[in-house]
Amino acid sequence: MRYVTALTIAGSDSCAGAGIQADLKTMAALGVYATTVITAVTAQNTLGVTAVEAVSPSMVAAQIDAVMCDVRPAAVKIGMVNNAATVRAIASALGRYDVRHLVVDPVMVSTSGSRLMMPEALQAFTETLMPRATVLTPNLPEAEVLASLLGAPGQGIEAMGELISRHCPGYVLIKGGHGDKCDRLYRDGRLLREYRTAAVETVNAHGTGCTLSSAIAAWLAKGETVEEAVAKAKDYVTRALVAGKDCRLGNGHGPVRHFF
Repeated sequence: MRYVTALTIAGSDSCAGAGIQADLKTMAALGVYATTVITAVTAQNTLGVTAVEAVSPSMVAAQIDAVMCDVRPAAVKIGMVNNAATVRAIASALGRYDVRHLVVDPVMVSTSGSRLMMPEALQAFTETLMPRATVLTPNLPEAEVLASLLGAPGQGIEAMGELISRHCPGYVLIKGGHGDKCDRLYRDGRLLREYRTAAVETVNAHGTGCTLSSAIAAWLAKGETVEEAVAKAKDYVTRALVAGKDCRLGNGHGPVRHFF
């Protein structure tokens, strides 16, 4: 017997609602053994982020090598990357291995509005990590930033999805949580599928983006196609939101209930 394994490359959340901790919970809940590479340490709680300290690029690369040369995860997820040097270190390290499934979540700003990716990292991200993605999962504000970097600011959802997917060889899932609650999956400049779920009224939505991307990676590791992995990940996040909507943790945005 062997574990189904995945790797998450992301920042640490001291309140454990997002980042590496959310990824670990999600993958474990879906029956996948999660390995980790920590890119940054954050001081945060349900009210917001008070400090971010990046792990050195060389240490990030060393963590990737340690996992990849031994465990060889079936899927890799990339979340929060704080600076350009770390973005390039990750791209270089992953380039040494055959990564079949790479889910990239361009985490730029936290739920509370704190900036998590430095502006100088954005260009490096579009040049080195975005082209490697099997699935890219920006929310609407992140899609707007990417569209602007690609030379077409102020676009609507459809135009952004078509534009970004023409510059990304894999799939692009634009999350509609900031708008009409409809997630749209694009590839090669065209819309493939829409995923609609009922809105869940709750303040406990911290880490939903991390949870969704790590769930997609988990289902890809288990052998699902991209379209089905997204569908199953969406269902998991919705059910986790419903299960945790009335739970209280702290005084701000609480987490979803990963182990419902």
